[in-house]
Amino acid sequence: MDRVTAPGGVRARARVLARADGRGGTSLPVLEGEGPLAVRRTRGSGAEARVMLVGAMSGPLGGDHFTVTAEAAPGARLRVGSAAATLALPGQEKGGSHYDVRLTAGEDADLRWLPEQLISARGSDLYVGTRVDLAAGARLLLREEQVLGRAGEEPGRLTSRLTVRIEGRRVLDQELACGPGAPGGWDGPAGLAGHRAVGQLVVVRPEFAAAPPAARIVGEGAAVMPLAGPAALVTAVAADALRLRRLLDEALASLGRD
Repeated sequence: MDRVTAPGGVRARARVLARADGRGGTSLPVLEGEGPLAVRRTRGSGAEARVMLVGAMSGPLGGDHFTVTAEAAPGARLRVGSAAATLALPGQEKGGSHYDVRLTAGEDADLRWLPEQLISARGSDLYVGTRVDLAAGARLLLREEQVLGRAGEEPGRLTSRLTVRIEGRRVLDQELACGPGAPGGWDGPAGLAGHRAVGQLVVVRPEFAAAPPAARIVGEGAAVMPLAGPAALVTAVAADALRLRRLLDEALASLGRD
């Protein structure tokens, strides 16, 4: 599809739909992207279908609005990643940019949302809204990593909201605002405490209903917290993206194999 432009910036959408193929695998009947949101199927593993988001141009810039929708229908196995980091940049248009992510998993589906980090460049203003809806028996692994500024650079303004519902019940709804114009204290001891990389994992497994993971500290800067459902939240802060990924991987390993 072609790039879609409108007053105030670029509007672009990507959509992925995965279905169980009835032969023990997963098909991708819908794989669509516009302009800066190109989507590509990559080699899967077992019953899992894998999709890569490929940035066809810089962005989001000021005024842009991107929307990505990924759905794993009942029984499907879908993993979505990205080929590179997303870089939020200032643009010629006034106002902030938006990046909306909508994730859905049906009964007994397995959805893994594992993009590379989001970098908030100086002068940018980005709002990221991620909404997840899971049916009974669905499994989820969601990773978010945000880096405030490039090397030696002050960050832009970044606001991120994540909402997770399981069988219609909200188990997580949180928002983080960082950078110029954000509420005071975001970089203080109760916030990022001087760190410039922040990330989280949301892990949903049916077996957590009977045996929820214990709240604990993992490494230096990461914590695991059970949620009100068959789910756990891992939150981590670090000096840089590399250290952040290591902390998140260590915390995920502490939850056992999935």
